[in-house]
Amino acid sequence: MRTIVVSAVNLRKGGTLTILHNCLEYLSRLAQTEPYKVVALVHKKELVPYPGIEYIELPWTLRSWYLRLWCEYVTMYRISQKLKPVYLWLSLHDTTPNVEAERRAVYCHNPFPFYQWKWKELFLNYRIVCFAWFSKYIYRVNIHKNYRILVQQQWIRKRFMEMFHLPGERIVVTLPTAPPSLTKGQIGVGSSSVYQFLFPSYCDIHKNFELLCQATALLEKEIGKGKFRVLLTITGTENKYTQWLYRKWGYVKSLDFAGFMSRDELYMTYEKTDCLVFPSKIETWGLPISEFARFGKPMLLADLPYAHETAMGSRQTAFFNVQDAGELKELMKRLILNDTVFLTTVPKQKIPNPITGTWRELFDELLK
Repeated sequence: MRTIVVSAVNLRKGGTLTILHNCLEYLSRLAQTEPYKVVALVHKKELVPYPGIEYIELPWTLRSWYLRLWCEYVTMYRISQKLKPVYLWLSLHDTTPNVEAERRAVYCHNPFPFYQWKWKELFLNYRIVCFAWFSKYIYRVNIHKNYRILVQQQWIRKRFMEMFHLPGERIVVTLPTAPPSLTKGQIGVGSSSVYQFLFPSYCDIHKNFELLCQATALLEKEIGKGKFRVLLTITGTENKYTQWLYRKWGYVKSLDFAGFMSRDELYMTYEKTDCLVFPSKIETWGLPISEFARFGKPMLLADLPYAHETAMGSRQTAFFNVQDAGELKELMKRLILNDTVFLTTVPKQKIPNPITGTWRELFDELLK
């Protein structure tokens, strides 16, 4: 019987927790039908309880970066010694732990090694800046010992090849699980009384909320109040960054600091929204783009590689410079005036192998 170990001690919420759920859901079925023993190193078992899987809980690792590194390079080595022989050790959180295993693989869902931060961000959210600087060195440790490196997009594969001098055939483009299908009634135009834009995102500084706030202020000054609405899924109170946003643009009547939305609330808002705006300066994928594209409504997206890949095949799409609020303002104004001739279909591009679209395909690649 071969042993598969999945280490995911810092995956507790959001999209990364969804990745862990999807991974263990597949391995649970595999362990109950094939001769595999599956061990999962997690923060708490109750986050991802699946039958057929043995759990090792390591909640103490999140108390500090020192303990996290100790876990990766000391604790996990000791665990690998106790579990030996390990056939595959899959790390789901960017770092390549110091372990003994016949094969190792790492899932890299953090794009921050490639983030071009600005000095003002150091004062508004120093953790993101420090993480961007630090993560490129953490990625580097043991990365060449992996049998496969998993990324979500082709642009990240290319950057990994350049930064870490890795052969392309060792880097697997692992496409995220597709969003749920929509009912016929969900697809169509927005239903609000004024033209509604939406930017759904967490309150991190790299999301570039300030560009949309500035564009909204410029547009309101030009065409007046009450002509359009821009929903933001922040309140302006979450951290120094959002507090700065609210102090600077809270007076803009067309801006709605609506706050966090549950998944159900977000999909209801998608139905009522006329256009998605996504100005984030870096993403591993950009899930709202995939989700909103299924509605077939206009999208204004950052003119960056991640957005072009995520939006492949989508209709009624345009891209803007993430440094140019004036350009975004003009695109928003044209949509409000019912001018859509500039929107196009994003062409699909062939992504070279290895590429997988399901967890079954991924583990076939890892275990073959």
